[in-house]
Amino acid sequence: MLDMLRSIKERWEAISRQMTDPQVISDVARYSRLSKEYKELRKIVDAYEEYKTLLSNIEHNKQVLSTEKDEEFRQLAKADLDELTQRKKLLEEKIRQMLIPEDPEDEKNAILEIRAGTGGDEASIFAGDLFRMYQRYIASKGWELSVVSESPGTLGGYKEIIAEVTGDGVYGVLKYESGVHRVQRVPATEARGRVHTSAISVAVLPEPDEVEVEILDKDIRRDTFRSSGAGGQHVNKTESAVRLTHIPTGIVVECQQERSQLQNYERAMKWLRTRLYEKKMQEHLDDIARRRKTMVSTGDRSAKIRTYNFPQNRVTDHRIGLTLYNLSDIIEGKIDDLISALQVAENAEKLKAGVA
Repeated sequence: MLDMLRSIKERWEAISRQMTDPQVISDVARYSRLSKEYKELRKIVDAYEEYKTLLSNIEHNKQVLSTEKDEEFRQLAKADLDELTQRKKLLEEKIRQMLIPEDPEDEKNAILEIRAGTGGDEASIFAGDLFRMYQRYIASKGWELSVVSESPGTLGGYKEIIAEVTGDGVYGVLKYESGVHRVQRVPATEARGRVHTSAISVAVLPEPDEVEVEILDKDIRRDTFRSSGAGGQHVNKTESAVRLTHIPTGIVVECQQERSQLQNYERAMKWLRTRLYEKKMQEHLDDIARRRKTMVSTGDRSAKIRTYNFPQNRVTDHRIGLTLYNLSDIIEGKIDDLISALQVAENAEKLKAGVA
């Protein structure tokens, strides 16, 4: 591990030198990548320096025990050595976790996309329940959520809702929510009190930087139309809503949440960039899946990942076989236990596979 840490420090020092090169500074994309890597490696370098100091102190105390004759001094050295040895063990575990390669997407903002699936009106209602769950969780993290577009359900909830989530490390946390979420409960629309099963799909996509996806003006068709959502007379009576069509791929996005056409255009472009980046991202995920079959799926929106059973107050995450009997808390946005368990499982899997 020491050899690996020395190599990382050498790489960090090399990046530090490159970042003072005028040619690198003038290349915005390259400088941005190096700056991000420098910041990430700095955490490991700091831990490495702490580890070296710890090893030096342990060696010093061992020498004291082997040469010192004064018993009282020896007892102090032994107590100090026991404490240092315990700290060394904890720091080694921390460093092993830090050496697990991070997904470069993890620090990005995210686009949260929820769609009702099988189950008719009940699926739409549950899509609304899950959206509120995420709203509360996102607020508890100090992140910001902004709706890009929405299509309300007939009896409440949403047929589809898309939102942008911004904050530190958003995608690295919310990515575990991608997949099919199944609900088992008595729908409000059920007169006989029978338990029904419905499903919705959740997709969490990393929001790409502008330098990562190039969109040519000639490839975009721009249409405007009147907003059909809430927002007052101005929003509904002017053509402020924007629809963008990416001609080469046929991808269509629209935004009608803002008051001005310019604001809607900017947000629609951001969403289009994300959708195009998703194609590139899926190739990356498929490549990972071919090389290492992971049980913690974070990219397959068709995989059934979780069941919410209301009669039993139970939530089961099928990827790791975790069952919790606190659905009433989870639906209120308290999903830290679920996400933490998935993060631990994925890191343990990476360590076991020797990725680090």
